[in-house]
Amino acid sequence: MLNKKLAILIGTRPGIIKMSPIYHAIKFYGLSSILIHSGQHYSAVMDKQIMQNVDLPYPDFHFIRPKNCVSHAEQTAFMLTNIESALLKSKPDLLFVCGDANTNFAGALACRKLNIPLAHVEAGLRSFDWRMPEEHNRRMIDHISDLLFSPTNECVDNLKNENVLGKIYCVGNTVADAALRFKPKNIVKNKNILLTLHREENVDDKQILKHLLMQIEEILDHCNLNAEFFIHPRTKKRLDEFNLWSILSPRISIKSPLNYLGFLQKICESKFILTDSGGLQEEACILGTPCFTLRKSTERPETVECGANLILGVDEPAKIFKKLNIISSNKNWISPFGDGRAADYIVKNSIEWLKENN
Repeated sequence: MLNKKLAILIGTRPGIIKMSPIYHAIKFYGLSSILIHSGQHYSAVMDKQIMQNVDLPYPDFHFIRPKNCVSHAEQTAFMLTNIESALLKSKPDLLFVCGDANTNFAGALACRKLNIPLAHVEAGLRSFDWRMPEEHNRRMIDHISDLLFSPTNECVDNLKNENVLGKIYCVGNTVADAALRFKPKNIVKNKNILLTLHREENVDDKQILKHLLMQIEEILDHCNLNAEFFIHPRTKKRLDEFNLWSILSPRISIKSPLNYLGFLQKICESKFILTDSGGLQEEACILGTPCFTLRKSTERPETVECGANLILGVDEPAKIFKKLNIISSNKNWISPFGDGRAADYIVKNSIEWLKENN
């Protein structure tokens, strides 16, 4: 098997983090690797910092998305064309994609059309919310993948219920591999809340974004706490377009994005987290910080079931405050995302699959 070549697709910051353990596992088993960066996130400095944090080399292929390439169609077409080119040049025996960003859908489609075996890491997640572009992507990727590596048994059940064609494995989540490996050693809890907000269905609609900002202000006032708002470029742009900066609570401090290690430190130090990020729901659960999700649904229901996360939705303030009190009294949950060895299971099972299908 040492002559086999495994390709890894990255393109978003969560993808870089979640794919890094797989890259290191491939190296551990002595296989050749190809690292492809789609260019979906085009902050080269930020990506470079995160790649350094998780010990990834500079990609073998790195495409830079033009700033005027904005719509889903433009992004997907740009990445599909370039990923196909990289696959034709590198000729891998298998491609790993992870998650539900446009990067992964473009990579999965390119791979399928070239008849290259496709492995979907983090397969089977479902929010059942068709407003979310990520829901479209993850479903389509799952149905064209040869290997489906699910983080939990609930995800396995989703795949079985949909009668996917590929082979399903329950392996845990590589986000746990990375978070546990790089977990800060010196943690001092503070009274700040960590806030992130970036989902398209939340920030691209002026009325929804305005409602969320007012809801956040009520939460901060009720708890008598301040928030550090690590603002996403998309959210910043919408606040400008919708002229909503003036309604931000004075309790909110705007912060620039952090590298991965710095952000793990913030997760561990914060009293709790307000977010619409799927990955942050997982990391908070793994690292022991209560999380409240600013959405109507989540594709990580395991975080809710174990007691680490609550969906705030768009309830009235009194109901939201009751939810805040519920989770604050329960911090003894067990993470459902595995033992930190997901990447090892993924690569070993991929090797066995390639042997059987050679």
